[in-house]
Amino acid sequence: MTTVLAMVLSLVFLPLGLAKIAAVPVMRQAAAHLGVSAGVHRVVGALEVAGVAGVLLGLTWMPLGVAAATGLALLMAAAAVVHLRHGDPPPRAVPAAVMALISLTYAATTTAAG
Repeated sequence: MTTVLAMVLSLVFLPLGLAKIAAVPVMRQAAAHLGVSAGVHRVVGALEVAGVAGVLLGLTWMPLGVAAATGLALLMAAAAVVHLRHGDPPPRAVPAAVMALISLTYAATTTAAG
């Protein structure tokens, strides 16, 4: 189960993080919509990529995986709040909230398997 969750997190966060770092047009538009500077958006992308690395390395060293997944969960909780504060309808915050829950599930199952 832990490996499956790690793969899901990786397949979602890696391309999105890399797209933010590369400032592809759709990511620049998303950042502008939320009132986030390109620099801050790139930092978020770097945190997502680092989170993926931590989750994958966490398959061999559990504390790192738990810390990385917790960081991704906090990042996604913040993303959901940012969407709501900028007037997006609640369904626009759902993907971030779901990814936060998946990240927490990974952390919990990794800890339980410990």
